[in-house]
Amino acid sequence: MRSKQCLTSSDVKRVLAACEAEAAKNKWAVAISVVDEGGFLLGFQRMDGAPTISGEVSMGKARTSAMTKRPSKFFEDRVKERPAFVNFPAGILIQGGVPLMHQNECVGAVGVSGVQSHEDEQVAHAGAGALG
Repeated sequence: MRSKQCLTSSDVKRVLAACEAEAAKNKWAVAISVVDEGGFLLGFQRMDGAPTISGEVSMGKARTSAMTKRPSKFFEDRVKERPAFVNFPAGILIQGGVPLMHQNECVGAVGVSGVQSHEDEQVAHAGAGALG
């Protein structure tokens, strides 16, 4: 058997706080979801003023990224090349989800929604960077 790394509640809080700080710095109201490597929700924050639907979208972006170990933007781009990817079962195929990596293993993902997709991804990267 091998040891498997996983996110702790402290890790989840750090990711959420870093995302929220990045969004607040830019005056963006977003929803932030942190999931484990299987795409199951560990932490969630919807900032004041964030659209209600952004909560569901942030979870879908995070799930896509966790289950594929890739940024959700990868699949947004793939759909343009191969429209059949629209039916991809992993979640929401829109930029704004990034995997959380530790020692070259995916331990989860963070998804952000509420502003332009590239801005969502900027916030998500801030959260991922909080894990060091």
